[in-house]
Amino acid sequence: MTKVMLFGTFDIIHEGHLHMFKEAKEYGDYLIVVVARDKTVCEIKGKNPLNSEDVRLKNISDLNIANKIVLGCIDDKYRIVKEEKPDIVALGYDQLAFVDNLQEALDDHSSVVRLSPYLPNIYKSSKLRGHLKKE
Repeated sequence: MTKVMLFGTFDIIHEGHLHMFKEAKEYGDYLIVVVARDKTVCEIKGKNPLNSEDVRLKNISDLNIANKIVLGCIDDKYRIVKEEKPDIVALGYDQLAFVDNLQEALDDHSSVVRLSPYLPNIYKSSKLRGHLKKE
């Protein structure tokens, strides 16, 4: 079994996220999605997510695309990687947070891949969030 791990906020599920989930699944046969904690989102993005971590967790669960969905760790961002020992960590095309020391948290047999964007000028949460706030 090849385990793939994917991280994200997943505040507003959109076509870009669906593309990301499907592409990540192509790398293995067991997908673990790690949903960022509210506190972490605020630290990284400088604002709270529109949806709470529990709602975001449920929204991904409702998609029936992942084998396991978990919340990230507040204190040690790499703990979930060390615990789950994924074969592949799939990063979003624009993911920058917590990637510097990621390889150190992985086993020697694990690798990191970058996923391709899907119409990022349209399907990007920050753009969609701005649109939602204007309505």
